[in-house]
Amino acid sequence: MKRLEQKNCLLIVTGSIAAYKAPELVRRLVEAGGQVRVVMTSAAEQFVTPLTLQAVSGFDVRSDMFDAKAEAAMGHIELAKWSDAIVVAPATADYIAKLRTGYANDLGNAICLASDAPILIAPAMNQQMWNDPSVNENIEVLKSRGMSVIGPDSGSQACGDVGLGRLVEPDVVVSAVSGLFERGILAGLEVMVTAGPTREHIDPVRYITNHSSGKMGFALARAATEAGARVVLVSGPTMLVPPAGVKIINVVSSGDMREAVSSNINAVDIFIATAAVADYRPEKSALHKVKRGDGALNMRLVPNIDILAEVAALEDAPFTVGFAAETDKLEFFAVGKLKRKKIDMIAANLVGRPETGFGADNNELTVFWHDGSKKLERQPKQRLARELVELVAIRYGLFVRQYKEL
Repeated sequence: MKRLEQKNCLLIVTGSIAAYKAPELVRRLVEAGGQVRVVMTSAAEQFVTPLTLQAVSGFDVRSDMFDAKAEAAMGHIELAKWSDAIVVAPATADYIAKLRTGYANDLGNAICLASDAPILIAPAMNQQMWNDPSVNENIEVLKSRGMSVIGPDSGSQACGDVGLGRLVEPDVVVSAVSGLFERGILAGLEVMVTAGPTREHIDPVRYITNHSSGKMGFALARAATEAGARVVLVSGPTMLVPPAGVKIINVVSSGDMREAVSSNINAVDIFIATAAVADYRPEKSALHKVKRGDGALNMRLVPNIDILAEVAALEDAPFTVGFAAETDKLEFFAVGKLKRKKIDMIAANLVGRPETGFGADNNELTVFWHDGSKKLERQPKQRLARELVELVAIRYGLFVRQYKEL
């Protein structure tokens, strides 16, 4: 299992002799499934070349705050938005002090200030520097702000001293980065996610379907797994690779999906219906290919059973989350669906627009529940999925407490 699959990892390399370990760290992060981009300070370039790190990461190495190749020539904003996790390794005493005081005098510092991604610091410095009270104070302040610190190790140092201050080994950093995503907010829970389109057959060669790619559903399955849940993913036809650690059930038609859901719903705590299930199907599917004629072809469509509403109506129903893909009047139609189907939450988005919705890598959602709502801003679907899973976990916790009080 690649623990950093679909994760964007930004590595900031600072001016320590331990920077010689940076190429190996990049290689290990890539092996774990991560996409890795590197930012270097000018001091770091004295110890390892940008070309080396470019070769092992596959991306240009950045050091300039205003890069003409970056979006709007502001590299710190582009990379801040791109990053799922930021790793400062090696982190010198000087750089740790700058992080504590909020300096933004180089690209790496500015990215840390502009990003809401988790930050992992791997210190490397002389043992006497590490033991200095000011360094200890800076570390404690950064921890109090939510940053994670790994190491340092003890051992012989380049200066000849022996003690704490060595950069931890690359494998240890990789494990710590993986831990940033394994938050356990759904630990012990069973989550079912439906994803992708369905196909309703007209004849053996034709079918009715929609533009759903399945990307959002697969991203949610991965995010729920990261959060500690046992995940069952019921997917219509897609071209996507199932997330590691997820039980996948492949289906074709709405009838197939309904059967798969009903057969596996008993142990489910949270049901997230991301799939774009066809509302209608042909009343009759021809056994042989329907031949072209000279006139119009009339076909009677009949409604499919509403899987989400059926789950929500169960006597011991799980916490139910629906999706609404709309082209207009987003809140009106989404809230109507929430009430009509008697579900707990609904995530709604506008489709048919460039760069969001069906098939796109980015999306934005407005999430509604019976007494509130929250807007999740436009961003890559995997990051959006993590935000939605966090919100679902919060609402599920309130749902459970209310249920126990009845």
